Amino acid sequence: MTCSVCSNLFAIVRHLAPAAALAVAMAGCQTTQPIEATGSIGAASAAPQATGDWRRSAEAWGDRYRADPHDAEAAINYAAALRGNGQRSQAVAVLEQTAIAHPKNMAVLGAYGRALADVGDYKQALDVLNRAHTPDQPDWRILSVQGAVLDQMGKHDEAQRYYATALRIVPDEPSVLSNLGLSYALSKDLVRAESTLRRASTQGSSDARVRQNLALVVGLQGRFSEAEGIARADLASDEASANVAYLRQMLAQQNGWKNPTAQAGKPPVRAQGS
Repeated sequence: MTCSVCSNLFAIVRHLAPAAALAVAMAGCQTTQPIEATGSIGAASAAPQATGDWRRSAEAWGDRYRADPHDAEAAINYAAALRGNGQRSQAVAVLEQTAIAHPKNMAVLGAYGRALADVGDYKQALDVLNRAHTPDQPDWRILSVQGAVLDQMGKHDEAQRYYATALRIVPDEPSVLSNLGLSYALSKDLVRAESTLRRASTQGSSDARVRQNLALVVGLQGRFSEAEGIARADLASDEASANVAYLRQMLAQQNGWKNPTAQAGKPPVRAQGS
């Protein structure tokens, strides 16, 4: 399982502490969300739901899709449910056929591009997403997902330009700000990442994923108690404590690798952003 938040958090911790790529159980990781860090894009995007909800949604939309495979709305929503249920390759297959039948349908192309990104086909995802909106009518949601894909490819400066363009259309949109904050973290600019995520978390429409991204970035700077307090806004106390304890352990290991003479029981030092 790689949830939308976790996929970015894995990348951040991998960048700063290689072994932590094995598991960072920050909040949101109990779900099976698609690649977008926090945002949603029309009917094809997926707000967090329980696994059972996704399964029921997939069954309902799947029946409608099978009755008429050329029904674009059914295909988009069926694929969204499949993605939410972790069946990402199947979602790609559904949307690939729908995109062939509806080559100029922007909603279909947007959903197909996101599905391709979910399975790691980033180059094709960008090609499809570029056709999902036009320069004279840009879609901020597509711009944000394009930025997320570029971040996955390690092109953080380019990704941040896409987020900036999206924010010119929707200033203070928390999903875009959260993606931007994660991008700064991937660039090892944890101070700017934190300020951006704090700005995102103050917006009325922000959700738990934004706050957990903020908790992760605060924790990466060694402020573990503060990170745990942020995480507890959406998690049970023991779960928040366990997550931060794991992050503390990973950062302590990173410090041990940098300083092989360090004693195993020595408390971790403050994590650095570069």
